[in-house]
Amino acid sequence: MPSLLVEPESPLAGTLDLSVIAPAHNEQDNVAALAEEVRAALEPTGINWELIIVDDGSTDRTRAIVQGLMATRPWLRCVAMTRTPAGKGNGQSAAFHAGIRASRGRLVATMDADLQNDPADLPALLKTQRDTGADLVQGDRSHARKDNLIRKVGSFVGRSFRKMLLGDSVRDTGCSLRIMRRAYALALPLELRGMHRFVPVTIRDLGGTIVEQRVNHHPRHAGETKYGLGITKRAIPGLIDLFAVRYFRSRRRSVAAMDVPPSNAGTPPVKVVEVKPIAVGAGESSSRGGH
Repeated sequence: MPSLLVEPESPLAGTLDLSVIAPAHNEQDNVAALAEEVRAALEPTGINWELIIVDDGSTDRTRAIVQGLMATRPWLRCVAMTRTPAGKGNGQSAAFHAGIRASRGRLVATMDADLQNDPADLPALLKTQRDTGADLVQGDRSHARKDNLIRKVGSFVGRSFRKMLLGDSVRDTGCSLRIMRRAYALALPLELRGMHRFVPVTIRDLGGTIVEQRVNHHPRHAGETKYGLGITKRAIPGLIDLFAVRYFRSRRRSVAAMDVPPSNAGTPPVKVVEVKPIAVGAGESSSRGGH
């Protein structure tokens, strides 16, 4: 069995203001437009940034197109997943995990590569993070989605179970468009399948503050959706994931620690790591942001 270990995070971590990470599986018709729209959104801000497109086992020309774009775009990078099943990817969570560890930004933004998330929302999310100091600014597409009745019912049931089992009141946890502090991004257990849907509640459990903000949502205009519908493909696996997250949360222990000097040094210990959970009730896990 091949090792599951990966290389440690980039030695240049924290040298940029923002890293944008977009997993892509067979998105050859979208990646060029994605790169251009991210550039148009972030170039006027004057910050130092990068866009990392994570090729998650694509069988089309996704990687080749990104490589061609990189020649004239120094802010664009491609990270390729190397242990994917034949013809498939390892999924969004794993791709986000790889992209975060390759990134160099003090802040990390995540988004889909299919342009259903709007890169034009990134500057507003950045401003909210600066103004509030939030550890996570979570996008909310619920006002903009044009879902059919089945999907609306499924979303309502999913939110109800999340609130009941996890105390999670964040409205749109399925929205990939978000900005978070690097330390929290690295702490997310995204090597576990499906964990990208539990980013807000995990950051809250780690002591982070969360602000929700309305963002745009567009229909997919090219390529095929990577998600199924129905009970067997989404509802039952999602419920199982809820119980798994609840179980692992009950097993989480504080890892706060401090460096202890010799007893004759005459100086107090120096704290190295300190994570203080915020006191949040089941219905107060976030404060609303946006317009």
